[in-house]
Amino acid sequence: MANSSPLSGRKILIIATDGFEQSELSVPHERLTEEGADVYLASLEGGEIYGWDDGDWGEEVAADLTIANASAADYDALVLPGGQLNPDVLRTDANSISLIQDFAKANKPIAAICHAPSLLIEAGLTKDRRVTSFSSIATDVKNSGAEFVDASVVVDGNIITSRCPDDLADFCGAIIQAVSAAPQLSA
Repeated sequence: MANSSPLSGRKILIIATDGFEQSELSVPHERLTEEGADVYLASLEGGEIYGWDDGDWGEEVAADLTIANASAADYDALVLPGGQLNPDVLRTDANSISLIQDFAKANKPIAAICHAPSLLIEAGLTKDRRVTSFSSIATDVKNSGAEFVDASVVVDGNIITSRCPDDLADFCGAIIQAVSAAPQLSA
């Protein structure tokens, strides 16, 4: 049965650190796993990281590896959850930005939601692209040379963006479609 799933045999990486928006990590993780993907979480230091949920610290989740030890060559796609704290910390980490750029160079799907498009900006991936984000960073998106689009999900080439947790169904659907259509890693 698993072989009939759209993402069977696909490997997807999520990168996050403390302060990720709880639903923006947990919902894609669950949804992509349901579709047959093997989903891995990388964080700055490995170990446990804490989400942010409804104005307070959320659940902790265990990272499978560190961002420094992750390689774009090992995964079919990259997911960047938002939250205010998470992308703000990750955008100052050279390994995180380099990893995002490596996914882009390989033309693999990169999905960013909420405040996470700030990571795409930092990685130099938004110029001349159509992008959406949480409203508070729309000016940053525009100033990066992107066209800001107020929509639940925007797909421009290999870049997938969404605005907020309310958009998670469309966000996950776009990731599933993009990964299903992309060439699969060779074993």
